[in-house]
Amino acid sequence: MKITLLGAGAWGTALSIAFAGKHELTLWSREDDVAADLEATRENHRFFPGYKLPESVLVSTDFAAAVAEAELLIVSTPIAGLRPTLERLKTLGCVLPVLWVCKGFEAGSGKLPHQVVADVLGVEAVCGALSGPSFAEEVAAGQPTAVSLAANDPAFAREAARQLHTTRLRIYANDDLVGVEVGGAVKNVLAIATGVCDGLGLGLNSRAALMTRGLAEIARLGLALGADRQTFMGLAGMGDLILTCTGDLSRNRRVGLALAHDKSLAQILDELGHVAEGVYTAREVDQLSSRLGIDMPISAAVAAVLDGRLSAADALEQLMARDPKEELA
Repeated sequence: MKITLLGAGAWGTALSIAFAGKHELTLWSREDDVAADLEATRENHRFFPGYKLPESVLVSTDFAAAVAEAELLIVSTPIAGLRPTLERLKTLGCVLPVLWVCKGFEAGSGKLPHQVVADVLGVEAVCGALSGPSFAEEVAAGQPTAVSLAANDPAFAREAARQLHTTRLRIYANDDLVGVEVGGAVKNVLAIATGVCDGLGLGLNSRAALMTRGLAEIARLGLALGADRQTFMGLAGMGDLILTCTGDLSRNRRVGLALAHDKSLAQILDELGHVAEGVYTAREVDQLSSRLGIDMPISAAVAAVLDGRLSAADALEQLMARDPKEELA
């Protein structure tokens, strides 16, 4: 299959490495210097150093040409880059199926990625999400990984999963696109909370409690948006939550660790050097849950800390001081 990855950041580079032995790949870069580096050294020193891009992967800065050669498009930008990328596809009159690897709710609109696609390309556009417990570094290194591929067309999801599946990247088809998106979005917010918990030295009991009650928040929001509860017991729910909350490669977890040590958000993001989607998603989740009347106290606490309305320590104290609840209510 001819695949074009739109975005030469960490995920665009990692998936190019992962799929290179099986498909004809083009990696499109918005940045001329990144493309030049990739072509000269076969390494993405700016966004993903230490991993060699196979010689078979074509690197391009010509958006129209990169799209014209493809049978499948994978948008590998952060969610902030999804709409601008889709707008460029619309200008070209592109009708190819589109997958994305970004996770979150769009800042400002509060929309999930498939809703952004519908806005720009129309509700008839075939599209889907590739999501689950996966760090780009481990995918690029060929370490065994399993993820979900959910789409608005179940037949497309099954065929795309079959085509993209490799011996090191196991892909499971899923027909619950909303559930997969919600799981991938909210777990980033909860990873910030878990990072705060660990940074304050509150112990493993606290971490387990935050993750478990966080999973309940994911399910509440997902069900309100039309998701299937079972999705949250799978790769895009529990699996991604566990990895992002406990893995040292998690950017969102690192944000929480730094917040616990009283660093400013601006300083944290500057030192991180990469996008931590949970920072922007937290505000959207807090606003959406408020509008829908959904109880999401952990997510709300994270939003309050990020906005400077609460300190990390005070937020956790408030969570623990809440009135008793029935666990399954």
